[in-house]
Amino acid sequence: MGPCQMLTCLLFSISHVLSSKAWYAAHAFLAYTSSVQAGAQKGIEECKYQFAWDRWNCPESALQLSTHNGIRGATRETSFVHAISSAGVMHTLTRNCSMGDFASCGCDDSRIGQMGGKGWVWGGCSDNVDFGENISKQFLDALETGRDARAAVNLHNNEVGRLAIRATMKRSCKCHGISGSCSVQTCWLQLANFREVGNYLKVKHVQALKMEMDKRRIRTGNSAVSRGTIANTFKDIARTELIYLEDSPDYCVKNSTLGLQGTEGRECLQGGKNLSQWERRSCRRLCHECGLKVEERRTEAVNTCKCKFYWCCTVQCDVCTEVVTKRYCARRTHADKGSARRRQRQLKS
Repeated sequence: MGPCQMLTCLLFSISHVLSSKAWYAAHAFLAYTSSVQAGAQKGIEECKYQFAWDRWNCPESALQLSTHNGIRGATRETSFVHAISSAGVMHTLTRNCSMGDFASCGCDDSRIGQMGGKGWVWGGCSDNVDFGENISKQFLDALETGRDARAAVNLHNNEVGRLAIRATMKRSCKCHGISGSCSVQTCWLQLANFREVGNYLKVKHVQALKMEMDKRRIRTGNSAVSRGTIANTFKDIARTELIYLEDSPDYCVKNSTLGLQGTEGRECLQGGKNLSQWERRSCRRLCHECGLKVEERRTEAVNTCKCKFYWCCTVQCDVCTEVVTKRYCARRTHADKGSARRRQRQLKS
């Protein structure tokens, strides 16, 4: 089976779990499937946001989670895919549980009344991350049926995603005391916004560690070597760190075999308000450093404008047309290459 889109893979894994595993009754798993799918979609969207202006921009070909066919890569980028997918599923399951969407769980009140620190005690109802972690693990880790190095690495990176949810949780508090003096606070733990989880894992992606392993083990697929034995080779790596086995391919160029489109034709940003430093450098990174030029294209954009509110109660707007300039990476012509060589000679002289 070739690469498949993430939601398709998850639906396959769900049916596989329901038919071959006896962790829970089938009806319990069916109650969670919509949350699992929504969480996977959340992971996809966050992956695309985090890498929108990178050479690798989280293409659909990257969203295959299974390694059972033996063709799944184990690069720095796929480590992020596994972590953000696992985090998205856990985040959604945890939130839905705490909101009362499942009959089998609710928010976490296990520490109510315990001292948390100076001036505050545990109270309220914390988001139930134990539940979210458990169900997320049951679904996603079931995809790793192989016993090779790739499967072991993917299971590790799934765990990194789940730990990211815990690491980014926020403590919320309510004040108590005479006349609002806040002499004592009651506090509980809440999930962070998923964008914070994405930012956290993007840093982990940059810091990911390459594992040096026997290449024969990487290629063996379902070999007699147990995952536990392979995992033992990176037992000293922190559970919170992303790991990978293989160097990334050249994302500048198109590679149909790997489903990579290259950067030719990609939009980039050079100027504008509220751009991050990473966004402002995207033309250099996507175009110039990949041997391409930046080509400007002007298009007309039609928007509503000059809106006015009339009592009571309508809003009327004009239709305005503006010329928008966008920049794209384009292949250099012979004339472009000649001009570049002349500029280089002038700089050297």
